[in-house]
Amino acid sequence: MFSIEDWIKDGLKGSNVCLFSAGLWWIWRSRNAMCLNNESISLPRLASQINSSVEEIKFFFYQPSPVTAADRHVRWNNNNFNCAILNIDGSCIGSPIRAGFSGLIRNSAGFYMSGFSGFLPTSSDILQAELTAIFHGISIALDMGITDMVVYSDSLLSINLITGISSKFHAHVVLIQDIKDKFSQVNYSLHHTLREGNQCTDYFAKLGASSYVGILIHLSPPDDLRPFLRNDASGTLFLRA
Repeated sequence: MFSIEDWIKDGLKGSNVCLFSAGLWWIWRSRNAMCLNNESISLPRLASQINSSVEEIKFFFYQPSPVTAADRHVRWNNNNFNCAILNIDGSCIGSPIRAGFSGLIRNSAGFYMSGFSGFLPTSSDILQAELTAIFHGISIALDMGITDMVVYSDSLLSINLITGISSKFHAHVVLIQDIKDKFSQVNYSLHHTLREGNQCTDYFAKLGASSYVGILIHLSPPDDLRPFLRNDASGTLFLRA
């Protein structure tokens, strides 16, 4: 008789291992959402989430890393760009999972210009949180009249979806296209950073995930964030984990 253990072992072999793993994960999450939160995930949405997870797994585990072994230290403006800098981040915390997003706009010297945090009440998708952060960040920068800016994200998947050709069947295709349209309006560029260089926005993203506010603009930095901002402005290098 073919046991469940044998079925799982068999599914974790061959070319469909990513699809099999992502399918198990999202079926389990769908079951938990139904049992714990009385939330029903539709089959089209479930299929989209599975496909998104497959793409994410492939990006993280099957693509060569753009960072060499020599790059052991990171800072917030790691490439020393001399323009406005937008660092963005997404966060999923707690149980049940709460998704938040954030962004922080500074000049090249680290001077605080604006920041934002927000909560996604209907999603626990970290990719959606990352993409939402980019969308709101560049929207706010446009409203501020910033025409030359670098955007740092620690989500390689988000960067590849925005800078490459994304599937028209992707779960977030509308959001991705909205971001591409905004990038086409001005001289903004998108770059990868490591999470060690993104500590300020990590603080804001967790703040957003802990709130019930769709998006909150922080005209001045919270007191708890100021030590992190001072570290960044002084050029502190953080050891890559």
